[in-house]
Amino acid sequence: QLQLVESGGGLVQPGGSLTLSCVASGFTLDYYTTGWFRQAPGKEREGVSCISSSNSGSYYVDSVKGRFIISRDNAKNTVYLQMNSLKSEDTAVYYCAKTENYYCSEHVFNYAYWGQGTQVTVSS
Repeated sequence: QLQLVESGGGLVQPGGSLTLSCVASGFTLDYYTTGWFRQAPGKEREGVSCISSSNSGSYYVDSVKGRFIISRDNAKNTVYLQMNSLKSEDTAVYYCAKTENYYCSEHVFNYAYWGQGTQVTVSS
């Protein structure tokens, strides 16, 4: 059974950190370009970060550059999103997804397989 499962979300104060995990089962995640997306209430889903297959490239949306880091652990078949200096505007449901494309993309329509999401709330 093919699955992507996100975890690591929660409630954190502004300025705090969280690390999200995206664990794959049923396939080797390193073979695929993997993206992190987020969707806040009333807003469209947006691409946050992406890591190409075999770590050949990465992408960050401008609003998270210098604060978020995407990485892989192939032994654990997992992609991580380390989020630092969190702001209230980072509050959203975060999703991971994989694409058949080789290069990173921030566009939702390029990703065919999605996890169920994990809630991140940044609030004092």
